[in-house]
Amino acid sequence: MLSNNMMFIDPHIHMTSRTTDDYERMRNAGIVAIIEPAFWLGQPRTEVGSFKDYYSSLVGWERFRASQFGIKHYCTIGLNSKEANNEALAKQVMELLPLFVCKEGVVGVGEIGYDDQTAAEDKYFRLQLDLAREVNMPVQIHTPHRDKKSGTIRSMDVCQEHGIAPGMVIVDHNNEETVRDVLDRGFWAAFTIYPNSKMGNERMVEIVKQYGTERIIVNSSADWGVSDPLSVPKTASLMLERGIPEEAVRMVCYQNALDAFGQSGQMKETDWLDAMQVDQTAKFSDNSVLRGGQTPFVRNMSATEKPADNLVR
Repeated sequence: MLSNNMMFIDPHIHMTSRTTDDYERMRNAGIVAIIEPAFWLGQPRTEVGSFKDYYSSLVGWERFRASQFGIKHYCTIGLNSKEANNEALAKQVMELLPLFVCKEGVVGVGEIGYDDQTAAEDKYFRLQLDLAREVNMPVQIHTPHRDKKSGTIRSMDVCQEHGIAPGMVIVDHNNEETVRDVLDRGFWAAFTIYPNSKMGNERMVEIVKQYGTERIIVNSSADWGVSDPLSVPKTASLMLERGIPEEAVRMVCYQNALDAFGQSGQMKETDWLDAMQVDQTAKFSDNSVLRGGQTPFVRNMSATEKPADNLVR
């Protein structure tokens, strides 16, 4: 059972694909901050302008939308590996990235890496690593779904070839096959908790029991597919039920994410520990999260407050 004052960070979740109901449930479950990596939308983008508008929404509208539910929103900016294979478009996107990676709320370059481990993916992965090194930002790695172990090892090798310190790299979508290599080399090991695929929370409990909490991070990667935006608090609850101490749960479901992405200088615990003003009368580009007849929620919220069903009526 979760402690009433436990706080969580979901450091990999695609809220562009989620609803306001998700934001409400996440805040009520204790999620105080999230990181939204730039990612694949489910079908190929065909114009560079669609990337520009998407990145703008991550640092603009989505950041505002999260604030309307008492959650601090951060993001990572990058060209995902699948779309790196469209080289004519990828070249144009690379010209955009320096315009966004240093904007407020951006905590890293990501999610980048390999999908099919093609030559084009390797080229644009390396270019983005050079950008991350230039601006001294953390890197968020997408490890491939196929041939994962070799792809994970290759990702780490390339990071080090480009002079990126392991402590600045969050290697995501790990499993039992990859975790030892990632931890032994000093990288952060993040785990995606997906229903019926990737890592389940039962398996995540065993990972923490076997490897401890150092440099291990839990996330949901919830997106437009079958996924669960409450994976982090649900996994925390199961860990407590299985006898993992609360402090250990706090490390893998909160503190480690803060330590890893806090290296950007853009993410600080005081961002949410200080009372957050939630004002649903506010608008972004003349747009509100409310519709006609809905009563706005306006209040200073503490980090541990659970607003229950009072945010939107």
